[in-house]
Amino acid sequence: MLKVRSGMFEESSKSHASPKLISMIVAFIIVFLVMYLFEGIVPSILTVKPMMEEFANMGLKEGETISLSESMRVANKVSAPPAIMIPTLISTVFGTIISMVYCRFGEMRSLGSMGVRKRKLVPHYLIGLGIGTVLMTAIVLLSALFGAQKISFCSGVNFGLIGLYWIGWFFQGMSEEFIFRGYLMNTVGGKHNFIIALTVSSLAFALAHAANPGFGPFVLVNLALFAVFAGLYMILTDDIWGGCAIHSIWNCTQGNLYGISVSGTNEMESVMKTVADSDSKLLTGGAFGIEGSIFTTIVLLAASAIVLYLMKKKGVIEIS
Repeated sequence: MLKVRSGMFEESSKSHASPKLISMIVAFIIVFLVMYLFEGIVPSILTVKPMMEEFANMGLKEGETISLSESMRVANKVSAPPAIMIPTLISTVFGTIISMVYCRFGEMRSLGSMGVRKRKLVPHYLIGLGIGTVLMTAIVLLSALFGAQKISFCSGVNFGLIGLYWIGWFFQGMSEEFIFRGYLMNTVGGKHNFIIALTVSSLAFALAHAANPGFGPFVLVNLALFAVFAGLYMILTDDIWGGCAIHSIWNCTQGNLYGISVSGTNEMESVMKTVADSDSKLLTGGAFGIEGSIFTTIVLLAASAIVLYLMKKKGVIEIS
């Protein structure tokens, strides 16, 4: 029998959320759509003109339609410039705000049940930055070691622009942690067991990326593994800040340090450039980027195993 001690789950058990899992999932979908709507306001305003120009260049006439995949390709292209990409990342702050408002006033549970704690906020965040950097670096080095990728340094790097990207990743990583772990995982964990909470939140996180270029079954597995690792780490530390840091620096290190596509997005300003040296999607991740590779699978499984060991050692998890 598996037993998990989580202060966040205990606090969430007092919430006004329905104890029925299907009702929790339906509520989450509704709240998620509201978040998606608010997060899309600024990007929609910024991309409407370049989208129209791109369609005109394609010779698309009024009333004509294009495939969903082609539409996604155009959207991905016009959203790539920093002047659009960075505000888009920052706009994800609405996900954090709305999830907090819903949990506090919709479910009537404390922000502490989401992992929002002042205790050890700074050290936990700094440790998370280190962990996220090490994890992504390990993935990239393994990929290079086995000949799947080649890494080179870029010239004329704009570090000021990279700093602006980091601000964007700060909000984006935090938002997804609040939505999928602080809100969904802990809501389910308060009324159901640890396994159900981790499974539901991890699948929701993975499926939320289904529209990204290069998404497929193996990518889904890796995204779910990242969510499992992040959920376990959050329960181990009993707050959300370390997970937020890991998530943000994972993306920033991937995109702005090593120059790799982040979850299928276009390339951005980076210190290094990492290019595929293999035709195998299993080794490179294909269009989705290195997050879809077998090396990410290996590193995340190892990282999750270490966290489970620490949870058992700390008494957070008991197996009988």
